[in-house]
Amino acid sequence: MPAGSVVAMTHASLNRRAVLAAVGLVLPGLALAQPAAPISQAGPFRFKGWKGQDTDAERGFFEVPEDRRDPKSRKIRLSYVRFASTAARPGPPIIYLAGGPGGTATRALAGPRFPIMMALREVADVIAFDQRGTGLSNHIPERPVSTRPLPELTQAGLTAYFREDFKSAWADWTRAGVAMTGYNTEQNADDIDDLRRHLGAEKVDLWGISYGTHLALSMLKRHGDRVNRVALASLEGQDQTVKRPAAVDALLQQVDGLLAADPAIRAAIPDLPALMRRVHARMEAAPVKMPAMLNGAPVELKLGGFALQLMAGGLIANPQTLVMLPRLYLALDAGRTEVLTPFMGEFANIPGVAGMPEATDLASGISPARLALVRREAKTAVLGEALNFPMPQLLGVVPGVDLGENFRAPLRIDHPALLIAGTLDGRTPMSEQDEVAAQFTRKSRVIVENAGHNVFEAHPDVQGLLVRFFRGEAVADARLSLPPPTFGLG
Repeated sequence: MPAGSVVAMTHASLNRRAVLAAVGLVLPGLALAQPAAPISQAGPFRFKGWKGQDTDAERGFFEVPEDRRDPKSRKIRLSYVRFASTAARPGPPIIYLAGGPGGTATRALAGPRFPIMMALREVADVIAFDQRGTGLSNHIPERPVSTRPLPELTQAGLTAYFREDFKSAWADWTRAGVAMTGYNTEQNADDIDDLRRHLGAEKVDLWGISYGTHLALSMLKRHGDRVNRVALASLEGQDQTVKRPAAVDALLQQVDGLLAADPAIRAAIPDLPALMRRVHARMEAAPVKMPAMLNGAPVELKLGGFALQLMAGGLIANPQTLVMLPRLYLALDAGRTEVLTPFMGEFANIPGVAGMPEATDLASGISPARLALVRREAKTAVLGEALNFPMPQLLGVVPGVDLGENFRAPLRIDHPALLIAGTLDGRTPMSEQDEVAAQFTRKSRVIVENAGHNVFEAHPDVQGLLVRFFRGEAVADARLSLPPPTFGLG
């Protein structure tokens, strides 16, 4: 599929979520619009938005050290797009923080969130900030196409391959003068404060999702006096880079309960988690050979159960793809592996290393207590340790980059906050989000029944709530509702 045609249900990193791009082949209406060719010069331009819409915008740049802790590190230029407010007296600039890590803000706001961005201009300037290592803020050189043979897509095969490749990539980039140690969430948060100064703003508002909320928490911890209010969706806490397998199991049990509404599906699949475990175990023990294309050349992949766990970890992010699970696993259980054909291009790209996503996740790390819990739960969990690949698999590959326990420690947050979550979010499960929400003392929570990870655009009322919140109006706790997903076997 075309470069940049990412799935609208996720803004996670390309490495952890490469398989999701294949969903666009199955459900093309869910693909994000590809923005116009990047504009490398500062100044006004016409921003290409969602479904043929466009608007006036301004591209801007500012410079920061690649690693503020290293006086010898190079300066890098960070990019943003400013959408000017239509208000007579605009409030603090609203900075959009994309997910991932590795998501590109300008691409995200060219997709289904474009109408929300346009509505928020009634309140203040909206700033789409491409974080370091993404979009026009990416100064990590592309590596030559790898000539290494692809590994078996099993847990052991992918883990060994990825650890070796990332270690080699880190060494290559370091020799090229890239301060890879600077690609972490603390430096990213400091970039936001530098952006605030560059914009001439006393304070800023933050609007983020997924990893963007992880980043927002770091901004609040490091520069909280420069933040006015925050609207955050699909929360990821400072010690939640690696999600708990048990939380995902709980979601799959919830999905299994939904299947009971259709007697035909219930008869065919008495227990969805059991079906998934059975397929994973069989394919991990005896990987299936499948043809694929990689860099224009045919290759043969050996798909183990771990590859399916990676795929499922992407599909459970949102209901629109979650509904594919029963059909896929029932077919695989019957030996019909051709159902994986639409995903093969993305399976072939799983081992690729991007740079910023892996470095950022590795630096955020995981506390020893949580790591022990995750590994204990993963032994019996449906998706094992696949949901967060390549974490925690990368731990220890590059020593000395972990930001430490102080970074991961929770904090008390007194800023006004609007927190939005979907009850069918398989990327940042509700139980994990509840832990983060408890840190906010002045919050309003909006729960959207049957929405997934990309909850901002899931329900039409969310846009109005965001506008009211950033305008400074009181927003009460609310529970919105969407129809439950419809599953099928055909």
